[in-house]
Amino acid sequence: MSYILGISAFYHDSAAALVKDGEIIAAAQEERFSRIKHDFSFPENAINYCLSEAGIKAGDLDYAAFYEKPLIKFERLLESYLAYAPLGIASFLKAMPLWIKQKLWIPDIIQKELLGFKGKLIFSSHHESHAASAFYPSPFQEAAILTLDGVGEWATTSFGAGKDNDFNLGYEIKFPHSLGLLYSAFTYYAGFKVNSGEYKLMGLAPYGEPKYKDLILKELIELKEDGSFKLNMGYFPYPYGLRMINRRFENLFGCPARGPESPINQFYMDVARSIQAVTEEVILRICRQIRKITGQKYLCLAGGVALNCVANGKIVREKIFDDIWVQPASGDAGGALGAALFTWYKYLKNKRLANGRDSQKASYLGPEYPDGEIEKFLKDENIPYKKHSREELPEAVADLLAQENVVGWFQGRMEFGPRALGARSIIADARSEEMQSKLNLKIKFRESFRPFAPTVLQDKVKEYFDLECDSPYMLLVAPVKENIRRKMTTKENSLFGIKKLNVKRSDIPAVTHIDYSARVQTIKRDDFPLYYDTINEFYKKTGCAVIVNTSFNVRGEPLVCRPQEAYRCFMRTDMDFLVMGSFILDKKEQRPLDRDTDWKKEFVLD
Repeated sequence: MSYILGISAFYHDSAAALVKDGEIIAAAQEERFSRIKHDFSFPENAINYCLSEAGIKAGDLDYAAFYEKPLIKFERLLESYLAYAPLGIASFLKAMPLWIKQKLWIPDIIQKELLGFKGKLIFSSHHESHAASAFYPSPFQEAAILTLDGVGEWATTSFGAGKDNDFNLGYEIKFPHSLGLLYSAFTYYAGFKVNSGEYKLMGLAPYGEPKYKDLILKELIELKEDGSFKLNMGYFPYPYGLRMINRRFENLFGCPARGPESPINQFYMDVARSIQAVTEEVILRICRQIRKITGQKYLCLAGGVALNCVANGKIVREKIFDDIWVQPASGDAGGALGAALFTWYKYLKNKRLANGRDSQKASYLGPEYPDGEIEKFLKDENIPYKKHSREELPEAVADLLAQENVVGWFQGRMEFGPRALGARSIIADARSEEMQSKLNLKIKFRESFRPFAPTVLQDKVKEYFDLECDSPYMLLVAPVKENIRRKMTTKENSLFGIKKLNVKRSDIPAVTHIDYSARVQTIKRDDFPLYYDTINEFYKKTGCAVIVNTSFNVRGEPLVCRPQEAYRCFMRTDMDFLVMGSFILDKKEQRPLDRDTDWKKEFVLD
């Protein structure tokens, strides 16, 4: 019996994952425990959870695996600063203390934090960790592999192929030329936060037109037919500076960077659409080249750019590969899982046998809170509730949804990765015309343009979406079926920009984006019986097999992890009901929060 702990830390989205004889036992991001969004600190809480889930201590670990090679990364930073000296002096002075005090001493830190650990420490490279996280849990015995992100040690893009228990990444593009950093530069330009606002840019894109696509391809990125590319670094000071873009970049588009929280005009919508179009073009060209070189029928993807579900949907519809599989935790958090699996399969050369289904366990890999623990919390805090049997619960919740109530849904093991998949979700009726606005403004406290995702019963997906494959991890965007779309009036068709927002577009308007697309999650009963049964009961009552599923949090906070956080979020928003385990809480029956206790602190919204 062999236990391997994977760790990612110190950049963003720290996480831990535990693998036992090749089986994924547990995985979680540190932010869920610390309540600091994108927490990059050493994942002490996530590690403790993983060990607790397996019933072991650090001394029982055979290996601890870190997701990248710090010395090589440090080499890249030094070479970059030297190449641009003296321009990078401010950035250099800011970065070096953290490296000297912490990041160069990762072996010592791990030994110190893992009290009693006597196993071996393994370092895989950043893109090897991404590749391992994509290939090894995939349903494919052999497949092509593509990793895309901002930057690891040197690589920003890499691809190759895997077979059985081994893989090789024979092709790569190196820093500073990075599709991920190009997209982040535009995220910054549009007024969103780098390394967290990229999905906002993707959601904003359909409101615009790709007016600047040709300008980007002419001035900012040299793109070859085979998908290889170089950036024009005259526009990007990120190798040495504290900004993603410079004045020359702003002059190219004739407009300064948008200030955070300022109004979004049509110009920034067009910019968002343009960079999204360029990103899709780059990825599609790379994928065609990968198929040509490797001859593989299947593709596995990871890295932050693999969270661009619009581009993923294009890969599927272009039929470049017979099927694709995207790691649900594609960013740095997933590197922890990749490092552990890298150690088991590639380093230790253990046998791997795929069976046609992935081994990610639907990504329900985080902590679970049983009814006894939930009820104790409710009683200790004198919180009114009604208890239902697990047999009664799906129909009771379906009734609430059918009456257009917004329901906080806290069930089972927490999701690993950025998407809420029905364990820590806010759910609602997809048929409601007002639901998107209500959820954005009164519950999520976020930008009105942001779309919401649907969860649909797997056996009903083709009735609603043009999607020929499973999408259990909400990582594919698909068109809404023509037959359930609503025909627009001449006046509605003439609207542009944000004015398009509140126009009903289909029979499921709450999850239909303005371009008739949706970021789809399909659900099988085997993956999550209670969630499936609840949606199925909703279908029996309404004839609709689709509900809204958005993450159980408010803007600026991670997904809720514990019952305490779920209740606090419920009480600080306009959610109507909270369902935790077997218990249903009605907002109208709740008393105002006593603000004196720690877990009831107010939200701080960014």
